[in-house]
Amino acid sequence: MSRLPVRSVDSAPEASRDALKVLEARVGRVLNLYGGIAHSPAVLHADAAVNEAITEHSSLDAATREAIALAVGAVNDCGYCQAAHTLVGRGAGLGDDQMLQIRRGDIEGDGRLAAIVAVAREAATDVGAVSDATWQAALEAGWSDTELGDAFASVAANLFTNYFNHFAGTELDLPPAPGTAT
Repeated sequence: MSRLPVRSVDSAPEASRDALKVLEARVGRVLNLYGGIAHSPAVLHADAAVNEAITEHSSLDAATREAIALAVGAVNDCGYCQAAHTLVGRGAGLGDDQMLQIRRGDIEGDGRLAAIVAVAREAATDVGAVSDATWQAALEAGWSDTELGDAFASVAANLFTNYFNHFAGTELDLPPAPGTAT
């Protein structure tokens, strides 16, 4: 059970309402994640600002950003984010089998994607640290310094919502992501 009741646009603090309206329009409803975050205008606006900056300025395409989100959600065992990014990942062109592989950290047939997912998984697991070998493998797979920096932004943005969901006990209001057991 969620520790924070889900706020609607009308019941959210005044300073959260405009941002919540934008999120509601994007999805068609207020998701529990955003209805929980809306309790704190600072949290809502911080999340929105980081994600807006990533969307506008990241050198990574949507599919790569979703792959990173799925990897981080899996590392942090965030069922809510895995469910949300499974839906968004499909829209970005990721296949269901591919997304399961990303969440398991065992990507077949795409060494370039596997390399950046490995960077994201290590960063999420090891408090931002990435081994020299993993970093070098990403460079050798063709990722640039800029893209690796942008990967960090995606990792950080996803840690923010993963941690919030654990913190608040956000109830899942989306179809659950398929299991990773093989």
